[in-house]
Amino acid sequence: MMISQEAFYAAKLAYEMDAADVAQAFAQGDDSLVLVDTRSAEAFAHETIPGAISLPHRLMTEESTAHLARERTYVTFCDGIGCNGSTKGALKLTRLGFKVKELQGGIDWWKRDGYATTLHAGCGKDVCDAC
Repeated sequence: MMISQEAFYAAKLAYEMDAADVAQAFAQGDDSLVLVDTRSAEAFAHETIPGAISLPHRLMTEESTAHLARERTYVTFCDGIGCNGSTKGALKLTRLGFKVKELQGGIDWWKRDGYATTLHAGCGKDVCDAC
């Protein structure tokens, strides 16, 4: 079944956000969004988006997500367009019954748009040589 172009793009925006969308939501005090870094714990410790939680897509299960509030919207991200961890995480969270969007371009486009990260904020010498 074919859908109209209008329906396609409306559906796309229902499930995707870009860095400006997320930054604007946070600037306006929207606390319904939760950023989910779907990369490894090591990548998260090295650099992430401020306020993000670490939930690697490979570890997402009913048990590992039991603490998450069902009324929030989870915005998954990974490295960028060369990584599909955010898509895998979005699919897993959706299958677990969560409302999900995907951050387009991941942390790469977040930085390209000039937004801050937590570079090296959580890393120790055993995880990150740059610290």
